[in-house]
Amino acid sequence: MGDTAWAEELREIGGIGPRRSLAERAADTLREFILLGKLPPGVAVRERELAEALSISRTPLKEALRILENEGLIVYGPTRRPRVADPSLEELAQNLAVLGALEALAGELACKNATDAEIAEAAGLEERMRLADERTESLQFFRWDMEFHQTIVRAARNAPLLESHRTYNARLWRARFISSKMRTARDRTLGQHNDILSALQARDAPACASHMRLHLEAAIANIAATQERLEAGGEP
Repeated sequence: MGDTAWAEELREIGGIGPRRSLAERAADTLREFILLGKLPPGVAVRERELAEALSISRTPLKEALRILENEGLIVYGPTRRPRVADPSLEELAQNLAVLGALEALAGELACKNATDAEIAEAAGLEERMRLADERTESLQFFRWDMEFHQTIVRAARNAPLLESHRTYNARLWRARFISSKMRTARDRTLGQHNDILSALQARDAPACASHMRLHLEAAIANIAATQERLEAGGEP
């Protein structure tokens, strides 16, 4: 078999999918616990207890915590002991302002560069959220919500934008998740998603950029209202 033949055969197979490391899988689990509030903001992370609970050694756990530190979900104090991040409302607002600018640019570029298949993917996610009933888990709804936004950002075909968006969005995951659990916020989100999708389908770049920015600007009000309820001892 010549070089050309074996190379072509490998292409037909489709390559080898990436294997997720133990640290990445541990990070996924801890990220979900942080999003759900099982590891609440400000709580100290005891590495030995976590490693035992996850049935892994301290080495992959430390790597998992570094992943979450890069996402802004874990912070280290002067003693280098990890804690779950507890950003102020001002910090969240500043990050959301940047994220809003990034998503506005993504919406503008996606109108020019998205394939019909990518627009259909965004439409499918919008439909899933719109048709979801009260029994749909809040975390599942949130995943669809984030995938809707990420689909548009990927369709922008701009690598630096994609990387910047990933960084800022990761810092805001918990805040946006808490906000999305509010019934009124969810209804507003669905309406805004419909506006974004309509502009994207029409490939109206200015309108899509405007709706993306307004959507992120509204998020800070949702987060502020939710934090007030939580601080008062209520449910979001």
